Amino acid sequence: MSGRKGDNMNYRKLGTSELLVSPVYMGCMGFGDAGRGQHSWTIDEEHTRAVIRHGLESGINFFDTAIAYQSGTSEQYVGRALADFARREDVVVATKFLPRTPEEIERGVTGQQHIANMIDTSLHNLGMEYVDLYIYHMWDWNTPIYDILDGLNRVVKAGKARYIGISNCFAWQLAKANAQAEQEGFAKFVSVQGHYNLIFREEEREMVPFCQEDNIALTPYSALAGGRLSRLPGENSTRRAAEDAYAKFKYDATADEDNVIIRRVAELASARGVTMTEIALAWLISRVTSPVVGATKPEHIDGAVKAAELTLTEEESSYLEAPYVPHPLVGVMAQNKPAASMKQHVWSTGNQKIREET
Repeated sequence: MSGRKGDNMNYRKLGTSELLVSPVYMGCMGFGDAGRGQHSWTIDEEHTRAVIRHGLESGINFFDTAIAYQSGTSEQYVGRALADFARREDVVVATKFLPRTPEEIERGVTGQQHIANMIDTSLHNLGMEYVDLYIYHMWDWNTPIYDILDGLNRVVKAGKARYIGISNCFAWQLAKANAQAEQEGFAKFVSVQGHYNLIFREEEREMVPFCQEDNIALTPYSALAGGRLSRLPGENSTRRAAEDAYAKFKYDATADEDNVIIRRVAELASARGVTMTEIALAWLISRVTSPVVGATKPEHIDGAVKAAELTLTEEESSYLEAPYVPHPLVGVMAQNKPAASMKQHVWSTGNQKIREET
């Protein structure tokens, strides 16, 4: 990356791994065929390539996608762009896999088989021989964690992933999973991707202190709360703001409380002569390893990179934090619980199965 304007970026070690990552983690959920997935606001391949190229030129080396994003087309766009614009060894690529489907469960597909199928599909989409970080996208209550850990360990041993991460879990789940992985001699989770930003700070209760204690990298998503932290309420509405029903579901119910903080972000941005994006991301970057920042335009990259260079004072941070009130869990984490019909969850340890009341 010599000669690029990101040469002075402060790269960080990803937990206990050997991966060095930029303090901005490019979120690729906004890339992909808009007609083939859950989002209508994603950008096409031509615009994706422009954003990725600009990110690389700005010093970003960390990219987050998933097999679920627009039916795999996000992975395809990302893989082709990185192949054209970067050397494989210069970038850190993460992708994620979903839980087993009811159809797979009915057919008797094991957790290990499911993961093997998922990683092979993702590598085909990406056009890569391996990913640097393979992430368990959300907790699968229907599959023993032993099977998940065993499947992921096989992926690492096969050289198809260098490290594993997890997303959308509770601290107790991560702690128990890593304890079991250590007991079995399996690869452990080196990072966690949870919901964390200036207007949703529930991760601070358990996950943040646990990760600090065990040196697990925090790589939170929704860093700008679906754009809410980048503009005052009602200003400069975007296509995503208008069409992203899932983000509305997560944030609209607490808009009155959140808007107090958002206005403080705007006030501080004005006082510092920077954007709201820079203030909100600078606050988060100072607390985690690398937040996932979605980008659908090159200028989105510029704000994120500037945020990585901005330091807030303790007084400024306290001013932003003071109005926060506890929030109910929303989105995937609100669904992280067993079905009503499930009496027990199985934690399997090799030939022995330990049943725990849920």
